[in-house]
Amino acid sequence: MKFIGILGGTFDPVHHGHLRPALDVLQAVGLEQVRFLPNKTPPHREQPWLDVDMRRQLIELAITGVPEFVLDERELRRAGPSYMVDTLSDLNKEFPDYSLCLIMGMDAFSGFTHWHRWQAILGLCHLIITTRPGAELPDFAAHQAELTARMTRDVESLAQSQHGQILLQSVTLLDISATQIRESLNSGKSIRYLVPDNVREKLENLCNSIS
Repeated sequence: MKFIGILGGTFDPVHHGHLRPALDVLQAVGLEQVRFLPNKTPPHREQPWLDVDMRRQLIELAITGVPEFVLDERELRRAGPSYMVDTLSDLNKEFPDYSLCLIMGMDAFSGFTHWHRWQAILGLCHLIITTRPGAELPDFAAHQAELTARMTRDVESLAQSQHGQILLQSVTLLDISATQIRESLNSGKSIRYLVPDNVREKLENLCNSIS
């Protein structure tokens, strides 16, 4: 079975905390590619700091030289809130011969049962939860048994079905946040080593142009 990874988010801005775990998952699972899907209108959080075009440009810069990393702009072109269930439905039609793997961190996974039509998402893809060894799992209350039954740490289990498995995958987790980067830029502090150099230069030029 062939796999495509899906990594969604605001990427406001994209940073090494997105990129390194995505590469770890690509290599550990044997993904054909990871598609970076910046959203236009996030339904569960405030509007992004950077505009749509700048976030898109920064992702393009960040993934330069990694052919397995692909920018997917479909959510930027879509009107209304960016619901992952709609995106996955589109991707399944576009890539019928692939099994989709939605990549997310433990923080995002802890709120998964509050996502729009979350149970339908499990019928459209596998979930890959990036984590540290020994990390505690969220408490899903009424849905605990349903989700626990799908969880595995065995990469090979993803090949047993087209969708519905939840892989707990250890990766290199970097304690970097987009909020930290924005605050550093606003206070004139360096963001070197938090983002790729070409992304850093673009952001620093942007801040200098509006200061």
